[in-house]
Amino acid sequence: MKSLCGNNLETPFVTAIGQTTAKNTYTEWQTDNLASANAQNKQVEGADLANESRQPTVRVGNYTQIMTKVVGTSTTDRAVHNAGRGDEHAYQLARAGQELKRDIEARFTGNFAAIPGDGAVVARETAGALAWLRSNAHRGDGGANPVMSGGDNGSGYPTTAATTGKARLYTEALLKEVLGDIWVSGGQPNMVITSLKLKQTAAAFPGLASNRRDTGDQKARIIAGADIYVSDVGEVQFVPDRFCDNSSALVIDPEYWSVATLDPIQKRSLATTGLADRDALYTEIALRCHNEAASGVLADLSAA
Repeated sequence: MKSLCGNNLETPFVTAIGQTTAKNTYTEWQTDNLASANAQNKQVEGADLANESRQPTVRVGNYTQIMTKVVGTSTTDRAVHNAGRGDEHAYQLARAGQELKRDIEARFTGNFAAIPGDGAVVARETAGALAWLRSNAHRGDGGANPVMSGGDNGSGYPTTAATTGKARLYTEALLKEVLGDIWVSGGQPNMVITSLKLKQTAAAFPGLASNRRDTGDQKARIIAGADIYVSDVGEVQFVPDRFCDNSSALVIDPEYWSVATLDPIQKRSLATTGLADRDALYTEIALRCHNEAASGVLADLSAA
């Protein structure tokens, strides 16, 4: 699966999720669920079959957000030899591209509501992952779920981010609970994205040693910096993220998230100001949550 960001250690969330195209500044999609399994699904031979009622789909959306980086380099800097770096302007543009991808990761993993903007003063903002999760959200005392513009049926877009509750310790029991809830909801959670401190806390869970797959040299298998935890519902990667919320464990099934791109990352030349060249890197994107019940969150956590 190709990704907007190529370095999965720097941007694990965006790297793991899918890619799609946004057709407008408010990008919409529909979510639905399978009916509950029915062990009494039976019919008499030759029976006249009646139509079944089906749960209606839910229409949701998110706003695209324009993100930029501007690089200006003097003619002198472009002319001199900067300790083997070559063209200073090209070097700074490359660095700006890396910074832009980090900004996207920070936005997409965060607790940010969507903002429509007004096209003049207020910029559009895309809702981050933590502002989508309601069905399998485990919060501290006083914490509250985000609010959707369509109300209790979960339609529309997140208008209000989640409310912070009282901090509590990150424990294996909490993790098992949210993994179980996601699985019952139909998801297949296989990534737990946290800050480094919370990942280090998870590494000390009492049952973790017996729940790791051992390689031939008896060391825990590591994939791209992630410990593989064997839970009751399958293997789960514990992944550190430099830019995610410091008090949350984002537990996801990546198949139900994607980057919706209205305008891909590209360079745009800006007006020259005196003896300097100026370019902007920009993109316009949104985060899509295809079914929030397929993921979950442990919020209001503190490291041991």
